[in-house]
Amino acid sequence: MKKKWFFGWENIKWLIREVRDVYSSNPSFFSKKRIESSIAFIVGQVGMVWFLCENMAKLSASDIVLWAGVEFAIAGYIVSQIQKEKKEDE
Repeated sequence: MKKKWFFGWENIKWLIREVRDVYSSNPSFFSKKRIESSIAFIVGQVGMVWFLCENMAKLSASDIVLWAGVEFAIAGYIVSQIQKEKKEDE
C-alpha cells in the first residue's frame, strides 16, 4: 500500500490547475485578488523586516514604535477588508 502524503502528486496537480484557472475564465478555488494582495503584503513585510534588521542599531525606541504602528495598521486594514468581503458575500 502506498503511503499518502499531503503534498502528493495529485495535490500538486490540483494546485497547479487551480492557479492556472485563477488567471483564466474558468472558475477557481482561489481568488485572484486575494492572491495578488497576499503577494504584495508578503513582499512589503519582507522589505520592512529586512529594513528593521539592517537598521536595528541606529533606531531609537520611538522609531521602533512608529515601525510597529505601521505594521499593526497594515494588518488591521487587511483584516477589516477580509471581514468586509465576507459580509458582502453573505
